[in-house]
Amino acid sequence: MSAQTTHEVQVTVASIDLLSGALRSLDTAITASRAGEKYVAAHLAALRAAAALLAAYARPNSRRPTSVWTLVTKVVPEFTEWAQYFAAGAGKRAAAEVGLGGAVTPREADDLVRDAHEFIDLVSEKLGVSRQLTLPANVAAQSVIPDNVIPIKRRAVSTTK
Repeated sequence: MSAQTTHEVQVTVASIDLLSGALRSLDTAITASRAGEKYVAAHLAALRAAAALLAAYARPNSRRPTSVWTLVTKVVPEFTEWAQYFAAGAGKRAAAEVGLGGAVTPREADDLVRDAHEFIDLVSEKLGVSRQLTLPANVAAQSVIPDNVIPIKRRAVSTTK
C-alpha cells in the first residue's frame, strides 16, 4: 500500500489531538495481553489516524453519515488501499469488542498492530507532523496557534508498504 503527498494542508489542533489519540491507542495495543484487546486497540488507533486525516482534509457537509474509511477513500484517495484494508477488519474488531472467543488470533492482532503503526507513520508524514512532536490539544493552546490552524507546505513523497 502506498501514499503520496503533493499539496499544501492545514493541520488543525483537532488533527493533532486525533493523531495523539491514535498513538495512545497504539500503545494500548502494544501492551495488551489478549489478542482481542490488542486487535481492537490497533484498529481504533488506525481509525483515529484516519479521523486526523479527515480533520485536515475533509470539508463539512450535510450529507448522511458515512464510514470513516469511505470518506478517507474520497477525500484522500492515496490512502484507498489502507482504508479498504482497515474497513475489512471492522467486523473482526466488533466481534473482539463483544468478547467473542477466537474472533482474532494472536498473529492477526500482531499483524494489525504492525500495520496500524505503519499507517499512523504515513498519516503523520502526510500531515507533516513528527510523531515525536505530536501534542495533545490541551498543550497546543489556541492562543499559541493562530486561528487553531498550523499551515504546512508539503513536498512530494512516495512511500510503499
